[in-house]
Amino acid sequence: MGFQQGLSGLNAASRNLDVIGHNIANSNTTGFKGSRAEFADIVASSIGAAGGSNAGIGVEVAGVAQQFSQGNITITGNNLDVAINGGGFFRLQQPDGSPAYTRAGNFKLDKTGDLVTNGGAKVMGFRVDSTTGAGTSEPVPLSFPTGAPIQAQQTANITAAINLDARAPEAASTVPPTPRSTYGTSINVYDSQGVAVPVSLYFVKTGTANTWEVWDGLDDPTATPPVTANNLGTIAFDANGKYDAAASTSPLTVNVDPSVANPNNPPAPWDVTIDLTSTTQFGSKFSVADLTQDGYASGELTGINIANDGMVMASYSNGVTRAEAQVALANFRNPQGLAPIGGNNWVETNDSGTPVMGKPGAGNMGLLRAGALEDSNVDLTAELVNMMTAQRTYQANAQTIKTQDQVMSTLVNLR
Repeated sequence: MGFQQGLSGLNAASRNLDVIGHNIANSNTTGFKGSRAEFADIVASSIGAAGGSNAGIGVEVAGVAQQFSQGNITITGNNLDVAINGGGFFRLQQPDGSPAYTRAGNFKLDKTGDLVTNGGAKVMGFRVDSTTGAGTSEPVPLSFPTGAPIQAQQTANITAAINLDARAPEAASTVPPTPRSTYGTSINVYDSQGVAVPVSLYFVKTGTANTWEVWDGLDDPTATPPVTANNLGTIAFDANGKYDAAASTSPLTVNVDPSVANPNNPPAPWDVTIDLTSTTQFGSKFSVADLTQDGYASGELTGINIANDGMVMASYSNGVTRAEAQVALANFRNPQGLAPIGGNNWVETNDSGTPVMGKPGAGNMGLLRAGALEDSNVDLTAELVNMMTAQRTYQANAQTIKTQDQVMSTLVNLR
């Protein structure tokens, strides 16, 4: 027996204790993945050894393997906390511009509106057009307008679902004639500067069967100057009270004058399309089931919510909630080849392969859980048992060295 075997055993056991201690220290670290020391024996001149008599010369640490098993998911209630349930990593842009990857989703909004980690790395995602819903193909840092309000959007369309009373007589046939104000409603639309402008719609039954005129206001000859409303067109129904597109004016538009609400150098008047295809003529009283428009005033960011598929929905003080981005995930052919760099982050290596980018829930990417965090996957009980085993191994290897020293002393003292 030589000292080499015992010394290599001490070194291996010490390294094992380092790995176990690192795991125990990070048992409460969000998104941490535990590691294990893996050993291999050392044999010199093993080829051709007669009768397998070579006893070997010790042990070495062949590698420290990371264990990327799923950690438990803990509900936190914080909207910016995000856990990955399944495969994948959040992609980050570090302060020096280089990419990194993490499983820790305890994100924050910094003063500039960037979504960042505790270490200041920016979280990457796919930008989404809030109007069309189309997303970018390359991930970019996620940023939200915290320092300034979002721009107002001018109204382009009004959509209404109204029931006009089929029992109503022709307006001109009654004595006195049925007032135009009998069947009317109104809605605020928004000009390009976000100023609300009221738009009124009045319905007058004509002498043509199942046909109504649509007006944009009431006449007021006493006003200065006198006010005369505009006939926007007609809306017709079939014998069953359903909207008749062929007999109705299409498109139906109203010209909006923003000076009504803002006389101080307002934008130019513009046309708004009115969709009345959901309007009916049934034998029940006049009612408005739905009346919406697609414009809005400027608004401040009030909240962010992240869906399971990574879609980031932003809420604003003007009542608008819209998709702003989608969180990007990355995965690797060999995650164990990733190199840890601290701060809950990894970087790619030749062993890990290049990252494959994707959206949560697509392919082998996991789904996200907002308001939750993935715990460390360290089994604390198992690590404590492993620590005791490593301690016994260290003591046993120290004993082999002590025994070898006693043998050497006996040989030296032979006379």
